[in-house]
Amino acid sequence: MSAIVVTGGTGTLGSLVTERLRAAGHEVRVLSRHAPDHPVDLRNGAGLDDALAGAEVVVHCASDARGGGRGDVAAAGNLIAAARRAGTVRNIVYISIVGVDVVPLGYYRRKLQVERLLEASGLGVTILRTTQFHDLVAMVTDALAKLPVVPIPKGVRVQPIAVGEVAARMAELAVPTPSGRVPDMGGPEIHALPDLARTYLSATGRSRRVLPVPFPGKAYAGFRRGGNLTPSHAVGKERFAHFARERGR
Repeated sequence: MSAIVVTGGTGTLGSLVTERLRAAGHEVRVLSRHAPDHPVDLRNGAGLDDALAGAEVVVHCASDARGGGRGDVAAAGNLIAAARRAGTVRNIVYISIVGVDVVPLGYYRRKLQVERLLEASGLGVTILRTTQFHDLVAMVTDALAKLPVVPIPKGVRVQPIAVGEVAARMAELAVPTPSGRVPDMGGPEIHALPDLARTYLSATGRSRRVLPVPFPGKAYAGFRRGGNLTPSHAVGKERFAHFARERGR
C-alpha cells in the first residue's frame, strides 16, 4: 500500500496512530504546520497537494479543540478538495465524538459538520466516534485544581477511554477500503465526573475539595441527559483508575 497520511500526526492521538502504523510496516506522512517533512496548514490548504500526492489513505486527526473547533470545517473542506485533486485517495478515516448529533456544544456541532462534509464529498470515508479520552478528564481536572475548591459540572457522567486503544482502532481502519460510519467506541465504565476528578486528584497526590456545580445552557443539559455516553459500546479495556495511578507515579 502507498504511504498513509496522518493529519495532526504530532498530537495526542495522531502521534500514537503514527507509531502503530509505522510499527506495522507502513510508510507514514505526518502532516502538521511544523512537521519537518510535510509542513501543511490545513486552515488555508498550503502544502496539501504535495503531501497527498499518490496517497490512498488519509487519517484525519487534526482538530482545533482548544479553539472550539472553529477552523475544523474549513480545514476539512481544504482536505477534501486536495484529496479530489490527488485522484488517488480512497479512504479518509475521521475521528469524531459520541454525542456530536445530540449535545449542542459548539465544538461538537463543528465535528458533526465535518462528518457531513466528508459523507457528502463523494470520497471513500470511515468515521469513528469515541467517548472522551482519559486525558481530557485529567486536563479539565488539572486546570480547575488550580483553585482552592475544584468546581466540577454536577450531574454529568462520562465514559472515558484510553487514547492508545482509540489509536489502535484508527490504525486498523486505515486501509484503502472505506467502512462508512463504524460502531462507536466507549470506555469500560461510566462514572460521575466529580467522582473521576476525586480519583485523579487522589492518585496524583493532591488534596482538594471537589464541588459539584450546576451550569446553565443546552449543552450542559445534553451532557446531563447522557448524550455523550454509549453504554452499548463499552469496548474499552483500561479503567480510569489505572490511568490515574499511572499518572501519579
